Amino acid sequence: MNTTQTLDLLDRIHGSVSVVGSMNADYTVTTERLPGPGETVTGGPLQVLPGGKSGNQAAAAAKLGATVRMFGAVGSDANADFLLGSLADAGVNINGIRKVLGPSGTTVITVDSTGENTIVYSPGSNANVSVEYVESQRELLTASSVLGLCLESPLETVTVCARMCHEAGVKVLVNDSPFLPQLPAELIANADILLVNEHELAQLLHIDEPEDDDWDGFDWAYAQGRLHDFGFRQAIVTLGGDGSVVLDEDAQESIVRIPPVRVAAVDTTGCGDSFMGTVLAALASGMTLREAARLASYVSAYAATGYGAQASYGTSVQIRDMFALKR
Repeated sequence: MNTTQTLDLLDRIHGSVSVVGSMNADYTVTTERLPGPGETVTGGPLQVLPGGKSGNQAAAAAKLGATVRMFGAVGSDANADFLLGSLADAGVNINGIRKVLGPSGTTVITVDSTGENTIVYSPGSNANVSVEYVESQRELLTASSVLGLCLESPLETVTVCARMCHEAGVKVLVNDSPFLPQLPAELIANADILLVNEHELAQLLHIDEPEDDDWDGFDWAYAQGRLHDFGFRQAIVTLGGDGSVVLDEDAQESIVRIPPVRVAAVDTTGCGDSFMGTVLAALASGMTLREAARLASYVSAYAATGYGAQASYGTSVQIRDMFALKR
């Protein structure tokens, strides 16, 4: 599939997506290099940008044209209206989001001159995304075609949400991030697709990463077999600047290496979330996992050319225009 064919997939985005989880105000500062332990470095001006893994994923999917409902909790601080406004501007339906007393979720992010980052997460209101809350939203949650989950919400809530939607015939995509080495058996049983990066894959399966990051020579058939034993027939493994790999036992070609899309990256914050948001939108629109991952490579590459998470995400028109010019 070439660039034109991949970008044409943007015209097929139309499906309905539910995302349950986190919304955070990202306190972001850029530095020449990331500080070491106990070290102080000088940074640029502090920016407050909209983020949160789940909020990012919802915004990315909505900006591509999917019908997206976000479920989660914001606090009673000024960041609450800021986060809700950003999602609404992206086209996300925010009517089901709960408001609670106390601070909204926050992250403290440092970005270096190469676009690499460090992130510290404080849950705040995200800890209030309870089982009772998601059960109260059952009708709206199960009305979508695909559900997106990550682990910035209470694990019990994530697990119940997966079961609720899986039983209703909704496709469930789980992002094991922030990483947990052991996932509840009930969550695995009710998740259709796993999304992890290369480091999370190695930790999850207790395997060594290849020397010199040579993922081309990695034994992906072995990894697929281990994931099958773990409980997943379908998975996407993202490899940062080296693209991704689709592992899909239900496809004719069960292991597919997706090449990277090269850009001049300025900030990789939220790129993984834009990747997942694209996969959610694509799957909800009837695309294969392989098509979804190919399209996500372009969308996440676009995000790397701007600062912040949601602030760097593009619409279908913007993404098409950028990469059409590069051909």
